Amino acid sequence: MLTELSIQDFAIIDKISITFNEGLTVLTGETGAGKSIIIDAVQLLAGGRGSVEFVRHGTSKAEIEGLFTLDSKDHKIYATGNYYGIDIQDEMVVLHRTITASGKSICRVNGKLVTLAILKEFGKYLIDIHSQHETQSLMNSENHIDLLDQFDEKKINKSKDEYTKLYEKLSSLKKRYKELSENEQEMTHRLDLLQFQISELEQAELVPNEDVELSEERSQLVNFERIYTGLQDAYNALYGEQKGIEWLNEANQALQDNQEYDSFIAEKAEEMSNHYFLIEELMYDLRNYIDTLQYDPGRLNEIESRLNEINRLKKKYGSSVDEILEYMGKIEEEIEQITNKDSHLSKLAEEINGVSQDAYLEAKQLHDLRKKAAQSLKKDIQKELKGLYLEKASFSVQFDTKESTEQRTFKENVKLHKNGFDYIHFLISTNPGEPLKELNKTASGGELSRIMLALKKIFAKHQGVTSVIFDEVDTGVSGRVAQAIAEKIYQISNQSQVLCITHLPQVAAMSDTHKLIKKLEKNKRTSTEVLELSVKQKTDELGRMITGTKLTETAQKHANELLELASTYKSKI
Repeated sequence: MLTELSIQDFAIIDKISITFNEGLTVLTGETGAGKSIIIDAVQLLAGGRGSVEFVRHGTSKAEIEGLFTLDSKDHKIYATGNYYGIDIQDEMVVLHRTITASGKSICRVNGKLVTLAILKEFGKYLIDIHSQHETQSLMNSENHIDLLDQFDEKKINKSKDEYTKLYEKLSSLKKRYKELSENEQEMTHRLDLLQFQISELEQAELVPNEDVELSEERSQLVNFERIYTGLQDAYNALYGEQKGIEWLNEANQALQDNQEYDSFIAEKAEEMSNHYFLIEELMYDLRNYIDTLQYDPGRLNEIESRLNEINRLKKKYGSSVDEILEYMGKIEEEIEQITNKDSHLSKLAEEINGVSQDAYLEAKQLHDLRKKAAQSLKKDIQKELKGLYLEKASFSVQFDTKESTEQRTFKENVKLHKNGFDYIHFLISTNPGEPLKELNKTASGGELSRIMLALKKIFAKHQGVTSVIFDEVDTGVSGRVAQAIAEKIYQISNQSQVLCITHLPQVAAMSDTHKLIKKLEKNKRTSTEVLELSVKQKTDELGRMITGTKLTETAQKHANELLELASTYKSKI
């Protein structure tokens, strides 16, 4: 969940730090006080698009930082951290975003600089923001297949992974078939280029690891004098009268002569003898290596010339000789394929047909699993809609499939896509006798809010997001529907932390924590402050939300009734 949020020099916010708790936190306040600005800040923290307009006037940068605590070692954020090389310890993730007045955006995850795209990857597993705009996104039928898969992901994911592997293989084969079969003139030019390259590489007669070995030999020749002098000085220090090996011999002999009188001397005499023979062997190795050293200026010129040739080839074919040889193998294979194009096309067509059939069978299994999941989802959604006073609404999952592809071959253009052959649409009818239609074509604003909450209630536990944020999604509802929405939002807060901006007293009454956003003037500048309300303050704020103007006794009484109603409901959950 989002535990701590710090915002500095962001829009009208000077500097605030907000602590959030588990459960349902509501944010209320007058229009323009800065409620949505706080949500905008969280959205930027999750990788949303920034703008210099967010930087407070007269300052150089806006900074936002959020601390998230995780409640499970199995959270998807750990896999994301491993993938991007970001360590997650103590079950905490810190997201940081800076937007400068010049328009630059600086992102960090647990102190490590990341791109905006990477910040977004982390954000999508931590924060789920729903506004009126986000509701429309949820209604987009393109997202419905993913939502259905999430609903029963334990059963569907394994089959989906198998299908994805086959689909990627099929796409790769089709791409290769297209490359080989299209544009005869372009293929002829490609063959000419490859034949030129293979001829050039064959003439070079490269040997594996040749560049590394030649570089080492060149280094030896270039530094021959230093190498020779160093070896010679080491050898001379050991060999000869009054030199190292003679003194070591004397020490060794002294210990050998007295070892019978003392066990310590006997032990050290054996060690000394071993060391002496090792040093003596080392000395002979130095002498033998010195005898092999020869300086050949002609050989150095040969090496330089050969390395220049290799470096020229590296610029064209690879960063090392081994990479060049690997590339050479690939173009030999491609030349063979182009030369025997018809034969390869025939083999590719057979392979594509076989993989197409396998992919279809896996897609068919996916389809069957989705059909079962759709029936369960339909029942669950109907139940949730009933609790939101849409008991007469009908919900359905429509499958627009291409099942006739079962017997098609590649040449007949199998209609598979990345998710199988299913195209899925969530349909609803909110009034009896009306036909089922797509969500965004049949519902009013208030109905959309309720449908979205029903969907969110179902999918919240499957998406694994730590914090769900609702930004005035209860707009356009009142009365008993407002109470039902308050209860549904509270139910979601039992699965994930929920932060909710609301103008409904019913929703505010249901909160576990109530924060009031106030706009104030300080040093002739507008700023925002956040106050966590006590029980008494919460009652007064609910009263003001009910009347819309000043607090009255009747409003206070109604506020207390709402709080009692909320408390009774919570005790039953």
